[in-house]
Amino acid sequence: MEVSNNTEFSQFIFLGFRTSRELEILLLLPFSALYLMTVIGNLFVVILIIIDHHLHSPMYFLLANLSFVDFCLSSVNTPKLTIDLLKENKTISFGGCMSQILCVHLFGGSEMVLLVTMAYDRYVAICRPLHYSSIMDRQKCIWLVLISWIIGFVHAISQMILILDLPFCGPRVIDSFFCDIPLVMKLACMNTDTLEILINADSGILATTCFILLLISYTYILLTVQLRSKDGSSKALSTCTSHIVVVVLFFGPIIFIYLWPVNITWVDKFLAVFYTVITPLLNPAIYTLRNKDIKNAIKKLINHM
Repeated sequence: MEVSNNTEFSQFIFLGFRTSRELEILLLLPFSALYLMTVIGNLFVVILIIIDHHLHSPMYFLLANLSFVDFCLSSVNTPKLTIDLLKENKTISFGGCMSQILCVHLFGGSEMVLLVTMAYDRYVAICRPLHYSSIMDRQKCIWLVLISWIIGFVHAISQMILILDLPFCGPRVIDSFFCDIPLVMKLACMNTDTLEILINADSGILATTCFILLLISYTYILLTVQLRSKDGSSKALSTCTSHIVVVVLFFGPIIFIYLWPVNITWVDKFLAVFYTVITPLLNPAIYTLRNKDIKNAIKKLINHM
């Protein structure tokens, strides 16, 4: 089989959900609605935190950044997915495919580190409350957010370098609705076993390190909360519960997609939809519905309108 290099190659073909055209058109409305709700929900949280001075604290500064990352993560694949539901032939250029991979790993990696930063913020607030204002000052918060973006960028670039020059030949059909590294590597005209180990090690080290740090942080926080009076720790417990739910929703699909693949196509597609479409929508909903300060800020905003 003749190998064609990437300069001669123009596009990949998505199989999408491989359902009937009628069902794909029916899915257009719910996916469009989900994306619209994700954009409105996350941007609303960002704007609300910016305009309400009562929310100008480290916790809400980090929450605003999380909402912005979720908006970006959702916007990488969902618009393309929605448009493709109307198309018979679902294609993407080589550059577009590489851009999807780069952006998913950039925003996904940044969100992992940002969730660890939010756990650290809660640890300082609950376990060292007297030193909170001195430890989590404005400059440190900005640096922590910058570090999350830097780590996400380095992670994304390292993944991209490993796959950018892969030779592709034969059918260039991806059995999904967006480009992802495991699916693209299957189309390479070479043995990718060593490359797969390197890529899994890169993603695995970042994801596992962040997950272990989160487990340690929240275990320590919950033990500290349990030792304190019930009344004084109820708000802290409520906030931490929201954070833990977000962590589970974010890392659950990642574990099965990258670290512990099940190799069942429909399961992989469901997890991919959940990770890229559902999770970015649930995050603002969880924080908004469970957070008194956010709810009070919304009420004030409505009353002023």
